[in-house]
Amino acid sequence: MVNAPDNPCAESGAMMKRIRVGVVFGGQSGEHEVSLVSARAVMQGFDPQRYEVVPIGIRKDGQWLASGDVLATLEAQSERHLLPGGGLHVQEPVLPAQVTASPHVVLRGSPQGQTQIPAIDVVFPVLHGPMGEDGTIQGLFELAGIPYVGCGVLASAVGMDKAMMKAAFSAAGLPIVPWRLVRSAQLAHHSDAVVNELEQHLHYPMFVKPANMGSSVGISKAKNRADLLSGLRVAAQYDRRIVVEQGVPAREIEVSVLGNEHPQASVVGEIIPGNEWYDYEAKYLSDATQVVIPADIDAQLSAHVQQLALRAFHAVDGAGLARVDFLLDKEQNTVYLSEINTMPGFTPMSMYAKLWEASGLSYTDLLDRLVALALERAQVTE
Repeated sequence: MVNAPDNPCAESGAMMKRIRVGVVFGGQSGEHEVSLVSARAVMQGFDPQRYEVVPIGIRKDGQWLASGDVLATLEAQSERHLLPGGGLHVQEPVLPAQVTASPHVVLRGSPQGQTQIPAIDVVFPVLHGPMGEDGTIQGLFELAGIPYVGCGVLASAVGMDKAMMKAAFSAAGLPIVPWRLVRSAQLAHHSDAVVNELEQHLHYPMFVKPANMGSSVGISKAKNRADLLSGLRVAAQYDRRIVVEQGVPAREIEVSVLGNEHPQASVVGEIIPGNEWYDYEAKYLSDATQVVIPADIDAQLSAHVQQLALRAFHAVDGAGLARVDFLLDKEQNTVYLSEINTMPGFTPMSMYAKLWEASGLSYTDLLDRLVALALERAQVTE
């Protein structure tokens, strides 16, 4: 059970000042559509009596939008088949003006159609993947002096880069599966040598992943040499660095973490993918994927996984929130740390909020807590 925080907006009387939250979403990564779905849930989840939500969208071309129905505009411009239900809810909106300035920082945009963003108390960057979850936009907020939800520049960058993440986990003595790093330049000029080296150190099946990407975008499972070469080429389309991991016959175990200096771990959950493995379709588009909360594991193993999650959070210097994913080997009953997600999905199907709800913290209270943690962290660093 999680102790609910003091209400960050608690003031008596009808004159209570609402906190103005700038929700930033969209972005230039391959997870643009996931961000849109997360943002819709977040904006609907804020208590309107306590918060004023300011939607701020980033198009795939990097243009910032902040007036009109921003979310609907980005949904209409998105790849609708990547949205739940094939994007049937999407309607053509009135195009908003482009953003060129905020009270704190000049943003890229056209001088025509300028929109002044109202003063913002805190930003919730509901952005997944590169150019949003990787420390870049966190650095922008740091320079602008704007409090923001989630991990700082360092943790965001390390958490986004799977190779650096694994290096941090190894240094902290955390258990990870065998893996190798491949550079796209090596692949382009010496593909046979790259595959030979991978087969020498790892065995099939292997998982091939872009180093900087999430939501299973660009990830493939290789069962043979042809699969491996194909997967490497797909991953190279998303990043110049590719992580290849040893596949294990595993259960997908997840834990949510919440807090700054003294984080808490949620109950442990399990994902049973609707597909052969937990790919993009299984995560966001399939009704066959099952969520089991709490996971069907004994209390001792559950406590062990929770402690590993907190150690992983500290290993990257996490703050605010993260979801930590594990692989539980079905044959050896061994736990491997898979990855840490510093801005996990907030869609209705996402595990982060579900795990906290099962731990006694409702979605609305979770958003309250995240805002409070952002403001708390900003005061500490002043």
